[in-house]
Amino acid sequence: MSLPVGPAVDAREAPRPGRVTLTGRSVSLTPLNPAFHADGLFDALRAADHLWTYLAAGPFPERAAFRQYITDSAAGDDPLFFAVVDNASARAVGHAALLRIEPVQRVIEVGHILYSPSLQRTCGATEAMALLARYVFEDLGYRRYEWKCNALNAASRAAALRLGFSFEGVFRQHMVVKGRNRDTAWFSMLDTEWPERRREFDRWLSPENFDRSGKQLSALRQGGAPAPGQRA
Repeated sequence: MSLPVGPAVDAREAPRPGRVTLTGRSVSLTPLNPAFHADGLFDALRAADHLWTYLAAGPFPERAAFRQYITDSAAGDDPLFFAVVDNASARAVGHAALLRIEPVQRVIEVGHILYSPSLQRTCGATEAMALLARYVFEDLGYRRYEWKCNALNAASRAAALRLGFSFEGVFRQHMVVKGRNRDTAWFSMLDTEWPERRREFDRWLSPENFDRSGKQLSALRQGGAPAPGQRA
């Protein structure tokens, strides 16, 4: 008796991500370095303690504690942290990481996303995620790119859909974070979906899509699949 099986897949492992610099028009992603980025990030995040609500670390009211957090984060390779650097000012305005790296399965996750108020809702905020996705799919050859967040984090869930990730479900009582239960919402993007996603990123990020004040002329339309009853 013949039972159904999945399609054959190239079994070669993907390389692990490296400490590379990914350069865009508005921002660049560069390996997180406490000497270059700690003080600028601390200043950019000052008085924005709410941004740490759904993260496992923080907030850090003292500069020394924040510098230690950046030092510890920069030392590892999973998660592998990148600073988001504003090209115009050359200052760090956020960070993000690639994590849960599985080269054999060619699965990788983006997370630890922390955007300062000056980066949020800007062209650079979207460009940073486009640069990482392009690196994951085109340079490294991963098959599956994941986004996970606290199921109560409405902003992160909306961002995942806007960027082209598809909702897959909620893992109940998945983690304990800062002494509280966390149900985790899971999203993914596949290598087969990436060419279409990249075309839309390229269209949206083109200078022609912004007026003289930097306001977008048309929205990003990536078409990530939402949860039943949830708007994309």
